[in-house]
Amino acid sequence: MTRIRLKRSLLAALAVGCTAALAPSFGTPASSAASSPARALGVTWMRGFSAPGTPAKFNKVGVIKIGPSSAKNVLVLEPGTSAGSAYFVPLAKWIVSKTSSWQVWSVERRENLLEDQSEMNLAKAGKASATQLFDYYLGYLKNPSITRHFQSISSSSVEFAKQWGMNVAVQDLHGVIQAAKKLGGKVVLGGHSLGGSVVTAYATWDFKGHAGADELAGLVYIDGGSAPSPESTQAATQDLQALDAPTATPWLAFGGISAPYAGLFNATGSLAALLYPNDPSLGQTSGLLPSDIVPPLRVTNVAQYGYALNAATSPPSLLAAQAHLGVGITASGPVHGWDGTGALTPIKRFATMFSGYPMKNVDGTEWYFPQRLTDDTGAVNNGNANPAQSVLDVDATMGHDLPKNLLIYAFGARLGGAGVLEDARILAGQSHIPLSNLTLVNRQSTYSHNDPAGAYPNNVFFDHLVPFLAKISSHG
Repeated sequence: MTRIRLKRSLLAALAVGCTAALAPSFGTPASSAASSPARALGVTWMRGFSAPGTPAKFNKVGVIKIGPSSAKNVLVLEPGTSAGSAYFVPLAKWIVSKTSSWQVWSVERRENLLEDQSEMNLAKAGKASATQLFDYYLGYLKNPSITRHFQSISSSSVEFAKQWGMNVAVQDLHGVIQAAKKLGGKVVLGGHSLGGSVVTAYATWDFKGHAGADELAGLVYIDGGSAPSPESTQAATQDLQALDAPTATPWLAFGGISAPYAGLFNATGSLAALLYPNDPSLGQTSGLLPSDIVPPLRVTNVAQYGYALNAATSPPSLLAAQAHLGVGITASGPVHGWDGTGALTPIKRFATMFSGYPMKNVDGTEWYFPQRLTDDTGAVNNGNANPAQSVLDVDATMGHDLPKNLLIYAFGARLGGAGVLEDARILAGQSHIPLSNLTLVNRQSTYSHNDPAGAYPNNVFFDHLVPFLAKISSHG
């Protein structure tokens, strides 16, 4: 299997893992130990790219701005497949508590404007119970007597979203970078998982003869990047033909789970468990979870979540959804809890990342993730022109023209591992960026895919990121 197809296969596995989030844990963000930014957190929407055929109300891109408004330097973080901006918030709070001259802007992509956050907002305000939250978004699927419930968006009403590929994502991100540049400081672009492919695409994109990296001081790759070999023209054409079929949905279906349900499982489940930590798990008895992530004992919300996503007990199919969450299910019952001893990523922190609690109108998932964006990653090719780019409208062709003073940090975990570091070396070598400008760290054997963003209070990724940002601040 090629690295491109393998990457897609692993990203698809993430969706099955999202179903496990019907029962995450309760607690305040683990990052609460860090000092909080002065301003209230929420999504700031700005004008995005005018995508052909897209209604104006969706031509927007959002960011959650974390850190003091007086800070001039900005680390912009691009989420991966099916991840929303809130996913980075606990990490971002920690970063700004240790770097006084930096803000962190977490990107909220345009597709999240389609989400119905109404009942989520009520629950966050203490005005909806766990049962009401579950019934509104998921319970009605099995209980037809529930008449007030979430309405899924028909594919035919959003045909325009079939065009939301790499060009749209990069152009939206360009608006974010321009807004960050106006602060007068330095801008670093980072991305997790598929977000790493977006980072390379942006850095090597041809903006009227100038590479996107010309506006950047550094790049950060978090267990993701761009494979050094492109997708074939035939495969790219087949991808487009499949997407253009009249009955095709614009959205990626994770592991056979059609949109928006993988995201709904994750967002609503994590929020319900944060508010009702010790209740018997709703997910375990819902009939919606795959059998290999349902514990053999009756468990609490936190234990169901841990059993499904902990690296020690989660099945191989959920590699892209895992973190190191602790020891496992407790011995005592009749409803068993979770022993988080030794966790790299505390379950409370993990659930906070995905629920977005207590912020309104946002969570850490994407309920609708564009199939086109996944397809287009296969043509990025570390910024080298190739025939598939012409098919997919990808213009990442300036991979040999990046600024020689650009700094790059690449961190490999369980999914990307050494390949993430090698891609960064190739990207740097193409433009004769010296190896001294690279920070390369591989923790494939000890860090799951989501541990770099979630691990706390000990985090090797974070331990190298803070000095990297300090170096950016002083770098000419």
